[in-house]
Amino acid sequence: MTHRLPIRVYYEDTDLAGIVYYANYLKFIERGRSEWVRELGVDQAAMKRDEGVVFAVRRVEADYNKPAHYDDELIVTTDVETVTGARLVVRQTVERDGEVLFSALVTIVAIGESGAPARLPAAFRRNLH
Repeated sequence: MTHRLPIRVYYEDTDLAGIVYYANYLKFIERGRSEWVRELGVDQAAMKRDEGVVFAVRRVEADYNKPAHYDDELIVTTDVETVTGARLVVRQTVERDGEVLFSALVTIVAIGESGAPARLPAAFRRNLH
């Protein structure tokens, strides 16, 4: 199951040369994950309120292959790599016309209100299958 999110590069996303600033790719993939979770039917605000659990990024391994530019139309893809009781690993890409400009392997964990690790909510894990 691949989730795809279209994004357009705005002026605010770029540096003086009109190239996407490197840190903004992390924002793009965050949006991709958020929309993917929403499409899975998970209400993250309700999860926090009802279960006291939120998602947190533990690790990002990123590769920058080619730059994106002002006004480019991009696609952020999100694919599940691994799911365990306590963590989720997703592979994400930012593509332009089918060419991968940026890729990342993102490890996500669940944490409770105290900041301690928690199990991924069962309803979330079920929605992944």
